[in-house]
Amino acid sequence: MKQNRLVSVSFMIMGILFCVCLVASNLLGTKILQVGPFPLTAGVIVFPVSYIINDCIAEVWGFRKARLIIWMGFLMNFFVVALGGIASVIPAPPFWQGEEAFTFVFGLAPRIAVASLSAFLVGSFLNAWVMSRMKLRDRERRFSLRAILSTLAGESADSLIFFPLAFGGLMPASELAKMMLMQVSAKTLYEIIVLPLTNIIVKYIKRSEQISVYDENISYNIFKVNEL
Repeated sequence: MKQNRLVSVSFMIMGILFCVCLVASNLLGTKILQVGPFPLTAGVIVFPVSYIINDCIAEVWGFRKARLIIWMGFLMNFFVVALGGIASVIPAPPFWQGEEAFTFVFGLAPRIAVASLSAFLVGSFLNAWVMSRMKLRDRERRFSLRAILSTLAGESADSLIFFPLAFGGLMPASELAKMMLMQVSAKTLYEIIVLPLTNIIVKYIKRSEQISVYDENISYNIFKVNEL
């Protein structure tokens, strides 16, 4: 039991990158990009990386390890949002000229924060669950297929939760649907483009650590974080 709770350097690095990507995506999300005729948040640059890391962790170490990292990412995200909120409400000295810009980036409105954190939890756990169940069925075959389908499922759930909660009533339903569709499409396309690199990383970790976990007879209860 004690041995099963140990984690490797590779797992630790993946976990750190996962948390950094999530925090960065929230901060970058305050900028809107114009990609052709479509508006996208700048978070699209880095947020899909978190799903790729999620795929790698679920594929190599299984759902239980992915569950730990997802909760750590959630807590780190919440921690940064909370710190930003606290810093935004503390008065600045008269000579400080950047208060408005700082509040715009770090002072997430409660509605946006709740939408972001809720969408992240649901999307990330759905992504890990799809990876886990498909691997039980396919074993070592068809990693690329489960990586793409798990991302599509996770990103779809994320967008279906985030955009209505964050922007419902603030923009026309047609524009909301368009943004949701574009976000899911762009992030899934991102996954497909970098899939060769994801395959290389997964194969390298499996070979170097001699591990490839199958989630047989485990609990998918997302709150059983102590089960590693």
